[in-house]
Amino acid sequence: MTDTQFAPAPSSLAYVPFLSVENMMKMVHAIGVETFLTELAGYIEDDFKRWPEFDKTPRVASHSREGVIELMPTADSDNYGFKYVNGHPKNTNEGYQTVTAFGVLSSVANGYPILLTEMTVLTALRTAATSALVAKYLAPEGSQTMAMIGNGAQCEFQAMAFRALLGIETLRLYDIDASATEKAVRNLTAQGFKVTACKSAEEAVEGAEIITTCTADKQYATILTDNMVGPGVHINAIGGDCPGKTELHKDILLRSSIFVEYPEQTRIEGEIQQLDEDYPVTELWQVMLGQAQGRTDAQQITLFDSVGFAIEDFSALRYVHAKATDGGFAEKLDLLADPDDPRDLFGMLQRANA
Repeated sequence: MTDTQFAPAPSSLAYVPFLSVENMMKMVHAIGVETFLTELAGYIEDDFKRWPEFDKTPRVASHSREGVIELMPTADSDNYGFKYVNGHPKNTNEGYQTVTAFGVLSSVANGYPILLTEMTVLTALRTAATSALVAKYLAPEGSQTMAMIGNGAQCEFQAMAFRALLGIETLRLYDIDASATEKAVRNLTAQGFKVTACKSAEEAVEGAEIITTCTADKQYATILTDNMVGPGVHINAIGGDCPGKTELHKDILLRSSIFVEYPEQTRIEGEIQQLDEDYPVTELWQVMLGQAQGRTDAQQITLFDSVGFAIEDFSALRYVHAKATDGGFAEKLDLLADPDDPRDLFGMLQRANA
């Protein structure tokens, strides 16, 4: 008997669909960026509307002076999903991404993974889709202009999502790093937006109905001061996402109606870490189900205190799993040991060395 006859060949159960960065980008372009964002937002909305069905916990975080590494798990009755993600603001100085991620979706029935995927690109897309979805419920009716303070890797994704879901075409950009604004202006102008590069945050918010803040520094910061926020605006605050990191002056919070994903996590990581632990906030899933009010009048300041929650990643994993398997974008990854006899894992190991 030859060595080949002894060596066990992987069965179909050994393989897990794997979506690489290259194939993720191919899939996004095959679908179309704005269509992808719109469909993804639909998945997120569907899952928010069944919020009580999920296991929920604040993400598990390992903090250091340089940044944070996090695991974000959740599950419903059918699937379990988690994301590994880091946030290291100084990485770009050394040629690394600030945020990288990958994720897994598994079957609750047998524990087997049904998808392993990159989530660096996917996180950027799901963050933008969530922001625009929330703005559909909270932004002033007929909003036309968005200010974007912080023009890094997330900037263009936010713009594309707000155009896809709300029709926003006019952008006012500012970043303390002028090269980041130049990059964003170049990319967004090429996508057909009307873009103004501003010299200050104060200039950027002039005439904007929606203000997006998306900065990376891991510190208490004041990107928006109280005098910069007039009545009736919607603030999409997505930069503050860990303890000790904020973007808004406390007085803005006290003037705003505050909406959050998961209070237990947002009180640790979001803008509301500046407030008393029992300060009233509204959960977005309740707004989407009509159990709580969103925007109630034209003068109201609405604030989405966004930190990102695992259910949004679960929605993204569900969406990508459907698209990747249907569209043939996933590769087969030999990830799981599958001996002929499930009780004889050692025998499988030995035969591999025959």
